[in-house]
Amino acid sequence: GPILAIIVEVVLFGSLAPRFATTVNLLLIAEQAMEIATLAIGQTLIILVAGIDLANGLVMVLGSVVTAKLAVAGTPLVVAVLAGFGVTVGFGVAEGLLVALIGLPPFIVTLGFFNVALALALLISNEASITNLPPALLVLGDNVNFGGTAVPIGVFAMLGVLLITWYALTQTAWGRHMYAVGDNLPAARLTGVRVARVLISAYVAAGVIYGVAALLLLGRVTVANPDAGQTDNLESITAAVIGGVSLFGGRGSIFGPLLGAFIVGILRNGLTIIGVDALYQEIAIGLLVILAVALDRLQRQRGVR
Repeated sequence: GPILAIIVEVVLFGSLAPRFATTVNLLLIAEQAMEIATLAIGQTLIILVAGIDLANGLVMVLGSVVTAKLAVAGTPLVVAVLAGFGVTVGFGVAEGLLVALIGLPPFIVTLGFFNVALALALLISNEASITNLPPALLVLGDNVNFGGTAVPIGVFAMLGVLLITWYALTQTAWGRHMYAVGDNLPAARLTGVRVARVLISAYVAAGVIYGVAALLLLGRVTVANPDAGQTDNLESITAAVIGGVSLFGGRGSIFGPLLGAFIVGILRNGLTIIGVDALYQEIAIGLLVILAVALDRLQRQRGVR
């Protein structure tokens, strides 16, 4: 389904606007989609265990702000980057503990951390963008020659995250436990799965991925903007759902979020090129999400019957 949707979009917009199918424009779509796709991979891990993360966009931004602040202050780059990862993973640990051990709803927990991450990002940055970042910190925004085409390094980083996550979910016991917990938590507990450990690990793994997304964000925009990412949580959920990941947990391929991010990216880019107002673009994407969730619901009902 998602692959067919991408083909239809490319054919449609390519016929309506000849410059849509140019190499430059397609690479622009890939560069814009890589950050959301990476966030969506982390979001998918949490959705697979029947959770949701409303804070991931702001956690990513906070990680980028901490990394940039330390780097500009003269902290060794490795230490600055590790500090950024420490922030994103720390939020994952806190969310996982609250959900798994105390039993708080993921929606409420991550909504609360959304505000915490936003406030911290504004405080640390003094409500202003952090500029003059070291070039080495922006390396994921650089291009490399790949088959005669300049491709952003960040695209390869995103694909690396995708492949590692795919392997963990499909080739390890941890991955099988993730699907089992999301599909039927009581049954998973009865079969000996350590449910709390699996839930916490999902949020921690997502936190690591958000750290990578923070570096991708810095490489793409070249500054640390505390006001960025406030809608990226919804974008990542949209990409996962459109890519076929079930919001009810336990079902979906990790490749789905990548395809979903490109479906949304191509739709936005194509509508912009043919002159459709941004407000109508949001309406189209919103309807697309509702359709995807409705189809997922119908498939689950048929499976029960």
